[in-house]
Amino acid sequence: MLLIVPTDAPFELDPVEGVDVLSYDPDADLTDAHLAADAAVVWGFASPIIEQLLAAPNLRWIQTLTAGPDPVLAAGFPTSVQVTTGRGFHDETVAEHTIALTLAGLRQLPEAAAAQREHRWASELSGFKPLHDGVTLTTLIGSRVTIWGFGSIGQTCATRFAAFGASVTGVARSAGERGGFPVVATDQVDELLPQTDVLVLVLPKSPETTNVVNAERLALLPDYAWVVNVGRGVAIDEDALVDALEAGTLGGAALDVMQIEPLPADSRLWDAPHTILTPHNAGGRPLHTKEFITDNLQRLLAGEKLRNLAPR
Repeated sequence: MLLIVPTDAPFELDPVEGVDVLSYDPDADLTDAHLAADAAVVWGFASPIIEQLLAAPNLRWIQTLTAGPDPVLAAGFPTSVQVTTGRGFHDETVAEHTIALTLAGLRQLPEAAAAQREHRWASELSGFKPLHDGVTLTTLIGSRVTIWGFGSIGQTCATRFAAFGASVTGVARSAGERGGFPVVATDQVDELLPQTDVLVLVLPKSPETTNVVNAERLALLPDYAWVVNVGRGVAIDEDALVDALEAGTLGGAALDVMQIEPLPADSRLWDAPHTILTPHNAGGRPLHTKEFITDNLQRLLAGEKLRNLAPR
């Protein structure tokens, strides 16, 4: 059995009996030797490599290193090719980035950095202030955080927010409890938004999630609330978001993902007030991959069900 792995993969697999491993350059065309593969590890972002794998006649399995396998599923592989996702690989790093984005906004670090560049002591940021004044959100202590998209990453984010003293509620397709946190169903989200201080989005890309945070839903949030998006950029109506930020009916936004990436130079988001943008770098450092891929290799060889199978 032949497995091909990108040269920039953040792991080196231990030998598995019956498996030959061949590296490929993700920035170059696959050779005939690569196209003889039975299995492939891919990053999972839109890439010519994915399209080239359509010509691999023996291919039986694709393992993505991203949690969302959208480009792989959209490529049109036959159902005989099993696709497994990187769900769980990015939980900790994305949660860390989510906390960083949120605290940077609430603690007004961009404003402090701007004052530093001006060699100006930002006295407006210092002094005694109430913990919660209903005007400006400056702390996670006692805050109400709503995480829309309460899968593996969302639940990991929840534990991090709770450690900072926030009360966390998840939003998912069905209500109940996950990971010790209360979860409301998606059709109840509008009732939850007026009581939300920080709205965190960890939603996948789908027709149902496109512009799901629109002008109407942004208007339901308190004027001091922050929106943090670490899922997929399609979830937010970006013009409506900028309109709310410019009107002062939203406290701020911290976005790691956008509708179009790279973000066009003429996007209104660049100059939106109280907005922090990062270039989709919350993940990119998958953890536990070596052990997971080795286990799935052994399952494939044994004819057993693979872990993290993407619905087809």
